[in-house]
Amino acid sequence: PLVDHFWSGDHMFGGCRRTMAPLRVLVLCLFSGWAAGYKQGDNVTLYVNKVGPYHNPHETYHYYTLPVCRPDKVHHKSLSLGEVLDGDRMAESLYHIRFRENVEKKLLCHLTLSEKQVDELREAIEELYYFEFILDEIPIWGFVGYIEESGFLPHSHKVGLWTHLDFNIEYNGDSVIFANVSVKDVKPVPLEEGAGSAVGGVGVGGGSLKVTHTYSVHWFESTLPHSRRSERLRDYSFFPKTLEIHWLSIINSLVLVVLLLGFVIIILMRVLKNDFARYNVEEEGGCDDLDQGDNGWKIIHTDVFRFPPLKSLLCAVLGVGAQFLTLATGIIFMALLGMFNVHRHGAINSAAIVLYALTSCVSGYVSCSFYTQINGQRWVWNIILTSSLFSAPLFLTWSVVNSVHWYSGSTQALPATTVLLLLGAWVLVGFPLTVIGGIVGKNRAGSFQAPCRTRNIPRQIPTQPWYKHAVVHMAIGGFLPFSAISVELYYIFATVWGREHYTLYGILLCVFAILLSVGACISVALTYFLLSGEDYRWWWRSVLSTGSTGLFIFVYSVFYYRNRSSMSGLVQSTEFFGYSLLTALVFSLMLGSVSFWSSLAFIRYIYRSLKMD
Repeated sequence: PLVDHFWSGDHMFGGCRRTMAPLRVLVLCLFSGWAAGYKQGDNVTLYVNKVGPYHNPHETYHYYTLPVCRPDKVHHKSLSLGEVLDGDRMAESLYHIRFRENVEKKLLCHLTLSEKQVDELREAIEELYYFEFILDEIPIWGFVGYIEESGFLPHSHKVGLWTHLDFNIEYNGDSVIFANVSVKDVKPVPLEEGAGSAVGGVGVGGGSLKVTHTYSVHWFESTLPHSRRSERLRDYSFFPKTLEIHWLSIINSLVLVVLLLGFVIIILMRVLKNDFARYNVEEEGGCDDLDQGDNGWKIIHTDVFRFPPLKSLLCAVLGVGAQFLTLATGIIFMALLGMFNVHRHGAINSAAIVLYALTSCVSGYVSCSFYTQINGQRWVWNIILTSSLFSAPLFLTWSVVNSVHWYSGSTQALPATTVLLLLGAWVLVGFPLTVIGGIVGKNRAGSFQAPCRTRNIPRQIPTQPWYKHAVVHMAIGGFLPFSAISVELYYIFATVWGREHYTLYGILLCVFAILLSVGACISVALTYFLLSGEDYRWWWRSVLSTGSTGLFIFVYSVFYYRNRSSMSGLVQSTEFFGYSLLTALVFSLMLGSVSFWSSLAFIRYIYRSLKMD
C-alpha cells in the first residue's frame, strides 16, 4: 500500500514533470543537479531508498516495505527520470544529521514487531538483503541483518537484526565528501522463529518482539576536494570489485583482430587482382558484353543488383541499425567527455532515452531514402515499420518485465507518470522525427547506383556446397565479431547486471571500432565467397551473416547468468533475459546495417572496375 501511494503522488518528478514539452522534461531531468554547501549545524537530509537481495541487483523494494522505523507521514524526494528508471524511491528518514555535529547512540524509535513482521525480517536477512540510503547524493550501503551458519552435526543457524548504525561522514570545508555506515562493535539482535526470546534491551510480550533502534554520527575532515569526491566512492568496496583492467587480454584481443583484418584484406585483394586479370582479358565494353561462358562472380552481373524480397523490412533494419550506431557513438563520446557523474543516479539511462528520441530522424531518413532508391512504393508503411521495428519489441518486453515487478512490489516497476512521460516522448518526439526524417529521405533520394543492368528473367542459381549455406555464414560471421568483444563484454555485463561503475570508456571506444571493422571485413569476405559460387542473393545474407552476432551475445548472457553471477528468482531472471534479448536485437540491427553497407560498397567497386576496364 505504501508503494502504491508513493507511485500515485506528484512527487515523482518534482520540477521535471511540470514542464510543458516532453523533450524539455528529459533534458532538465538529465542535466539537473548541483553541489550543496553547508554551515555547521545545518541539517543534512538522509534519504532512505531501497532494499533488495544482494545477488539480485535489479530486484529492489522500497525501504519502508520492511518493518523498520518510519515517520508518521512519509515525504518523498523529487526524482529525475534517470533515478526513477534506476529503481530509486527516495523518502525522508527519521535520522537527524547535522553538519559537523557528532552524535552518540541517539534514539531513533521503539518498535514492537509482530510474529509476522519478525518472519519478514528473518526472510529478508536470510536472502542477504542490503539497504541503500542517500546522503547529499552519496549512496550508503549496509546489510539489514546478520546471518551465521556453522557446523554440520549439529547445524547452527543464527539470524540477527542490526538495530544500531554508525554513520561515518567525511567533509571538506562546507561540502560532504563521503559517507558510509558500519556496525563495528555492535551486537545484532537475535531473531528467533516465532518472535524469539528477549536479549539485552529487547523484550517479548504477547507474541511480539520489542526492539530499540539507535544511531551514531561521526564527522571526519578530509583533504579531498568536492570535485574529486567520486574517486572516494569509487575506491569504496561494499560491493565486490570485479572490473580490473586485464591489459594482457585486451592487447591479445587487439592483436588477433588486427591480424585477422590483415589476412582478410590481403587475401581478398590478391584474389580480386587475379579475378580482374582473368575477367578483363580482351574485354572492351561494359558489363553487358562479358563472356557468358565464364563462371564465378562475373557471370551473375545481370542479377547481382536485382532488388530483394521484403524490401520494406530490409530498409527498416538498415534505418534502425544506423540509428543505434549513432546512439552508441553518442553515448560513448558523452562518457568520454565526463558527462556521466557517478553520483547522478541513472544519468546514462536518461541520456539513452533522450538520444533515442532525437536520433529517430536518422532511422527514418536512412530507411526511406534507400527504400525509394530500390523502387519501393509504400513509403508510409515503411516509415511505420521503421518506427516500430525496435519500439514494439521494447514495449512488449517492458510490459512483461514491468508486470512481474509490479506483482512483486519491486521499485523497478515504473509508475504511471513515468510511463506517460516516456510514451509522450515517443509520440511527440520520436515518431514525428522518424516521419520528418523519412520525408526528407524520400525527397532527397536519388537513383540506385548500379554499374550493371538487371535482366528481367533471373538466372538459375547452381547447387551450393554446405560451407556456403546461410547457417554456416551466420556462424562464421557472428562468431568472429563476438570474439573481438568477448573480453570487454564481461565488463559491460558486470556493470549493467552488477554493482560496478564503468569507467573504461576509452577502451570501450577502441573495442567498438574494432567490432565494426571486423564486422565489415567479414561481411565483405563472406559476400565474395557467396558471389563466387554464382549466388546473387547477397542482400539479406549480408545482413544475417554479421547480424547473427546478437545470437552469440544472447548465448553469452545465458552463460553469464549461470556461471558468472549469483542471480536467481523470477523477478531478476525475467528482467535479465528480457533485456538480454533486446540487447541481442540491438547488436543484430547495428551490425547487420554495417555489414550490408560494406557489402554493397564492395560489390559496386568490383563490378564498376569491370565496367570501367
